[in-house]
Amino acid sequence: MTTQAPQAAVITVSTRAAAGVYEDRSGPVIADALGELGFEVAGPYLVPDGDPVGAMLRELLDSGRLDVVITTGGTGLSPTDRTPEQTRPLLTAELPQLAAAIARYGVDHGVPSAVLSRGLAGVAERTMIINLPGSSGGARDGMAVLKEVLPHAVSQLRGADHGGAA
Repeated sequence: MTTQAPQAAVITVSTRAAAGVYEDRSGPVIADALGELGFEVAGPYLVPDGDPVGAMLRELLDSGRLDVVITTGGTGLSPTDRTPEQTRPLLTAELPQLAAAIARYGVDHGVPSAVLSRGLAGVAERTMIINLPGSSGGARDGMAVLKEVLPHAVSQLRGADHGGAA
């Protein structure tokens, strides 16, 4: 029996990176980490802050083939940071302890401002969506947490019991 590799997409949320003002540094960090976990990865897709985030999330979810979508950026306190607001309406279940663990990891590793991230983690039907900070350090910290739980979470979303068997 062949098991299909888990499918993921990465969305970088940055008006300036989407406009070509500077290079996306966090999206590739996430894509590489997912690849190391055995995921087939689409993206990173670059979108500006605001409504384009929700549109891209809906487009990816509508494909019906993704196990995980990770966004990077748009989770801070700036008036243009709207990634959580674009994500929340799509979630059928939130995973607040996962978002808290990501923030806690940052704080525990010398980034006190990590507690200011408003990133969400949750499930939209059978696809996990996780909002990570837009910095490459925040992306690395988030992936350090996620690498420990994503394989199990994907297994459960695909119908396996808590022991991992389908």
